[in-house]
Amino acid sequence: MEEKQQASKEMNLASLMKDYANYNYWANTKLVEWLKTKPPEKIEQEVSSSFPSIKLTLKHLSLTERFWLEVIKQESRPDIARFSEQSNETIEEVFSMILENSEEFALYVSTLTESSIKLNCSVETPWFNETHPRFEFILQIVNHSTYHRGQIITIGRNVGLIDAPMTDFNVYNFYGKSTT
Repeated sequence: MEEKQQASKEMNLASLMKDYANYNYWANTKLVEWLKTKPPEKIEQEVSSSFPSIKLTLKHLSLTERFWLEVIKQESRPDIARFSEQSNETIEEVFSMILENSEEFALYVSTLTESSIKLNCSVETPWFNETHPRFEFILQIVNHSTYHRGQIITIGRNVGLIDAPMTDFNVYNFYGKSTT
């Protein structure tokens, strides 16, 4: 009976969102560790894609994680201008940005309770004004990042980087959880 109560206590929305946030940080870390072993010219090489290089895709992923983190924190309204992709960071700075943002996101989500994860969050942008439960925006962050990690691996293949790490959620469940 006690074992069943413990399992049901752990299986709630908050624990699932914490797991997803930790997975996102783990997957971004795996990707960055892999990319750090590659020639910088491959990371900046342009190809036909929604973002024309691995570096620019990473930067977009990082800036978007930062934006949505500000949304779920609800401390202030995100300033869209701060999320401009026009600045010219180095590859190392982009690597640092993504890891810092992903870690901060995972740490913040780890503080949320079952009730706070269900609270509504509002976001106002020039493109949309929406209110949804916090956990839906957490899923948005993880899904968006997963989408762009896939793009990065595809861009990598197009520039000759064929040894990308596996960053699927199941790989995290089987091998990554013990390292986070």
